[in-house]
Amino acid sequence: MRRRQFLGAAAAAACSVSTLAPDGLASFAAEPLPDTSAGSSPFPLSVMLWTVRRELPFDQRLEIVSQAGYHAAQLVNEYKDWSKEDFARARRQKEALGITFDATSGISGSLCDPAQRAATLSEIQAHLPVLEELQSLRLILLSGNRVEGMSHAQLHASCVETIKAAADLAAAKNIELLIENIDPEENPKYFLTSVTEGFEIIREVNRPNVKFLYDFYHDQIAEGNLIAKLDKNIDIIGLVHVADVPGRHQPGTGEINYTNIFRKLRELHYRGNIAMEFISTGDTVASLRAARELATSV
Repeated sequence: MRRRQFLGAAAAAACSVSTLAPDGLASFAAEPLPDTSAGSSPFPLSVMLWTVRRELPFDQRLEIVSQAGYHAAQLVNEYKDWSKEDFARARRQKEALGITFDATSGISGSLCDPAQRAATLSEIQAHLPVLEELQSLRLILLSGNRVEGMSHAQLHASCVETIKAAADLAAAKNIELLIENIDPEENPKYFLTSVTEGFEIIREVNRPNVKFLYDFYHDQIAEGNLIAKLDKNIDIIGLVHVADVPGRHQPGTGEINYTNIFRKLRELHYRGNIAMEFISTGDTVASLRAARELATSV
């Protein structure tokens, strides 16, 4: 499953924030939390929750993240149909586990289609109170699909203008926006498939609360040359997503040399989050722990 597909499926399970856990999960919260935010790693580590045991309720999946030694999780609309009490319950659980929601996704509006600009900005404005409920300060945005009849240059310019307006809305609530690339194999209609162009857009927007979300999985499929891009653009990268190619599985299963990537991030004094966004080929906790250990050992 891809994250775009998960957006549609998330609503069905979103309101399941049960406090019950099956055997083997109930004791997670009682275990001591490893220190992954200080000393062992120069960058905070996180997990995109949509990749974790989607058949389980939200609270059990969050416990898996904690057991694997992470102090942060990223959400994609799992909260879409939550009540006030659901939000409160999720806050209590994340605080008990020592977890933050370091970023969220779920905005469906287009950044590149000028006809959708007003609707997209209204959607972002309406989403800001949700971020407050989640105690999350970063919002992931996708460019949307290309628009028939518009040139690439026109779509690029429209994307810049929409992001500028969105940045103003977000700045009022101290929210950082993260603009993400998607590869053309996953979505042939998507506008922002080029990471190189993504960095150009961030520099043109030129707002302190707008950064680039560099998804290595998507860029390896689309363009490659990952480390050279890190070298040139580390100052405007606010988040990186980790999965191997092919298959979107854990580091070490494919062609991306994540040892070298994590080493380069350390050399460049990167301080943004690293989020694991992979589908484990085996035990989820073991795979997440191994990825965490790789990121912290180089």
